[in-house]
Formats: sequence, structure tokens, C-alpha cells
Amino acid sequence: MEFPRTLFEFQSRFSTEEACREYLTALRWPDGFRCPRCGMEARHFSEARRLWVCKLGHQTSLTTDTVMHRTHLSLRHWFWAAWLQTTQTPGVSSVVLARQIGVHQESAYMMLQRLRAGLINPKSTQLTGRIEIDESFISAGRTHRRVRRGRGSGKPIVVGAVEVRGDNGEYAGRVRMRRINAASEPELMSFITKHVAKGATIYTDGWKAYQNLPACGYKHNTVKGESSVDVARQLVHIHRVFSNLKAWLIGTHHGVSSKHLQAYLSEFGYRYNHRANPMRSFMKALGISSHVEGPEYEELYDVGEPDGWVHSNPQTVLHKG
Repeated sequence: MEFPRTLFEFQSRFSTEEACREYLTALRWPDGFRCPRCGMEARHFSEARRLWVCKLGHQTSLTTDTVMHRTHLSLRHWFWAAWLQTTQTPGVSSVVLARQIGVHQESAYMMLQRLRAGLINPKSTQLTGRIEIDESFISAGRTHRRVRRGRGSGKPIVVGAVEVRGDNGEYAGRVRMRRINAASEPELMSFITKHVAKGATIYTDGWKAYQNLPACGYKHNTVKGESSVDVARQLVHIHRVFSNLKAWLIGTHHGVSSKHLQAYLSEFGYRYNHRANPMRSFMKALGISSHVEGPEYEELYDVGEPDGWVHSNPQTVLHKG
């Protein structure tokens, strides 16, 4: 399916609700409508209610089981939000999105959080080859206070892994990121075994939590230096990823809520992994979104509470690259 290459083409292609419906229908059911409940073909389409009715009488909306489920906004609003989120180099904040598409900021915030949920693709493959891994503390909040340095600083901690590519390791490939509760061996090894293929060569600093990597089927190289700066220079790609992440959180979003940090990590990882072709990211994002439900209003504000919504469940967070 040909995708608009410019803003002008995007405006022309998706200028009406009907055009958006046709495009989303083709993404969800490229071989023709099939009822998600019973798998039967459509008996007819109700123009008045915009519902498909299968041969057994089940009714299905185009936005059912998607991040747009039960939305009161038009598809054009959603398409513009997805376009701005996935194709603009710095991304988009809820304040800017609200102004751009003419909705309340709270609505824009909910749209972006739902789209972030749709960026998760559990079918992605593990990282391979040479991998740099490290952790970083992220000052995600809008109000920052002085805290002590080190792995016990109390700030939100994020672990990241990035593929190193090129004959001389000159550029970065795909990235995976997760917020963790502590830089402990169980949490770090859970992240690594989930996202890095066995047999890969992993480069880390000398933190003791990585010492059992060989026993788990990985080759392990410990980077050493006279100072943390020396170590960082040898793990240049993962430190550059963390630097870009922090700049994006502050520059675009002016800080984010700590409890929602994982959602922003998901967006950052997706955007980073698709940086070579940002225009196609829009199509891929909507295609993935067509199989994932985003959080409802009450769920989003229950993040962190018992039985509350979990942003990008760490058992399934993968960004297809």
C-alpha cells in the first residue's frame, strides 16, 4: 500500500473520514473482513452505524480492539496524531498536539498514551551480535530535586541495550529499553534474556550484577577505565542513546511523570528503531495499533496502583526494527 511521502500528500490522501476508514480497513483486514469473534465473513456493512455484521450477526466497529476503541474523536484526528507522533523528528507533546488538531490537552494526552501502547510489537526479534548494555538514572519529573549520585540515587532507573554495527562498530542498530526497580542481577538478567539472543557478545561496565552473563549463554566483555568517563567513551552507543532520550524527554515533553516513564521509553525505542524511514513509521504504527487496545481514562490514572494499567508490560516490550 503506497504511503504518502510528504505532508502535502498526507493532507490530500486523508482529507476525509471515508479515506481514513478505507485505509484502516485495508490495514486491519487486507484479505477482506473477518469477524474477530467467530472468523466469519461479513454479511453486510451498516452505513448508518458504521458497523460490519458477520454471517452470525456479530457486530464489529472499525475501531474495536484498537487503541481508538470507543473514541469520540474522528479518524482524521487520530491519523494526524499518529503522523505527528511518528514522523516528526522531535515527536510531539500533548500541548502541541492539542493546538495542532484542535482538541483539549487532556484529549491529546490520552491519544498519545494510547498510540504509545499501540507501538508495542511482541513479534520482534532479539538483538544479536555485539551489544552494549548499561543503566541510567532518568530525571523524568517536571520538578527536580537534588539527590545523591550512584546506583542508589532514588531516581527512576532505566536499562538499555543497543546493537553495535559496522566493521569497526561505528554505528548503532536497534535498541531495547525498560524501566527497572533496581540494578540488581535478577532484574538485569530478566531484561537481557528477554531481549538479547544467546551467543551475543555483551559489553558492560564492571557492575557485579553482570558477572553471571557467561553462565547464561553470553560472551561477556567488561569495559574498564580510570574513571566513569573513560568507561562511557568505550560504551559510546548506549550512552548516546541515553543522552538522546534525556534530551527528548526534557526538550519535547519538558519532563514526564515517573509512573508513565515506560510508555515514553516505548515511543522512544520505536522511533529510534525506525529512524531510517520515519514516514513509514506511521503506517507500521497504525498496523500494530489495529491489534492492541490502549488504556481507558480510568486505567491510565490507575497506573502504579494494585491491578492498575501496566505500561508496556516488561514481559512483552519489544520494538520491531
